[in-house]
Amino acid sequence: MNTALRTRTARLEALPEWALWLRLSQTPSVGPQTLRQLLQTFGSVQAVLAQSPQALQQVLSHAQVQALQLEPPDWLSLCTRTQAWLSQAGDGVQHAVWTWADAQYPPGLLALPDPPPLLFVQGQLERACNTSVAIVGSRNPTAQGRENARAFAHSLQTAGCCVVSGLALGIDGAAHQGALQAANAITCATVAVVGTGLDQVYPRAHQGLARQVAQHGWLLSELPPGTPAIAHHFPRRNRLIAGLSSGVLVVEAALKSGSLITADMALSQGKEVFAVPGSIHSALSRGCHALLRQGAKLVETAQDVLEELPPHLQFESHDAAPAHAQPQGATQHALCDALGHDPQSLDVLLVRSQLALEDTLVALHELECRGVLARLPGGLYQRIGA
Repeated sequence: MNTALRTRTARLEALPEWALWLRLSQTPSVGPQTLRQLLQTFGSVQAVLAQSPQALQQVLSHAQVQALQLEPPDWLSLCTRTQAWLSQAGDGVQHAVWTWADAQYPPGLLALPDPPPLLFVQGQLERACNTSVAIVGSRNPTAQGRENARAFAHSLQTAGCCVVSGLALGIDGAAHQGALQAANAITCATVAVVGTGLDQVYPRAHQGLARQVAQHGWLLSELPPGTPAIAHHFPRRNRLIAGLSSGVLVVEAALKSGSLITADMALSQGKEVFAVPGSIHSALSRGCHALLRQGAKLVETAQDVLEELPPHLQFESHDAAPAHAQPQGATQHALCDALGHDPQSLDVLLVRSQLALEDTLVALHELECRGVLARLPGGLYQRIGA
């Protein structure tokens, strides 16, 4: 071994193993498949980085060998940021970097064609995420869609499922919240797969939610600390959401939606896909209806999902949504009948119910206070639950 190679080997041995994985993952033209070939040939990341150019040419092209000899320009700064992030763990929340070599690395992600060489994870990492269901959907859902996501997540977590989603506004946030409402001190309640480094939260409105997830589950990213919110990172993280899950439940989605990308990825991985049907008049139902036409399972309750999952799960409630208090009085009954389950304006409700304006306004206020309906932008109202 020549002097330069000995010096480089000694330097590598002084670094934590995750830093070497980060070094390889940041090398241009060395993707997951090439990295697998290198590991199969040389045995470890330390051994790969200690090889001479001549030895590397057994596996790599000349251009790849040249790239591997050059230190990635951002590598040392990434190592510094990662070490700082690791040192911030505390208050019962763990920070870790998992690589393919670690037993904690989720097997479902290893089965992907392009598994991330490193995962950055924080939360209750001693709690296993075994059987899990992803819940995804629109960032701008209806009130009913938001409630459906929350209720399905609550029921699935109660039954022992870990709920996986993407921490986005709308359906994702409602799914995490529903799982957290059923959280216990033993299991991983929910996993948030994010499209930034874990030293920041996107969207900013979910900073509190992210802290709650870390207290009862995991936050997970393939991106190192310091990585900001960049548009093309979010579609890529969808493959991780699908890979972590036994099935994907789409609650509300337009025809051109990231949720359908997640569903397609789940199908390509041989996973179950579930969809909640909706109104034929709603654009947010069209994505789910398209999935149903393609063979997704129509679900109305969490039991419909659990039937397709491992049999050891125990289901404790057969309603996807909580049992809201039933309307009281003839006026409220008439108003609920007039509402149906689609968003309606006040004018439409007056015509359908034949109620006086004053009685209608009073009844709408009472029903809203009791959680039977929700007020939507544009002066619309929508019934929630069954």
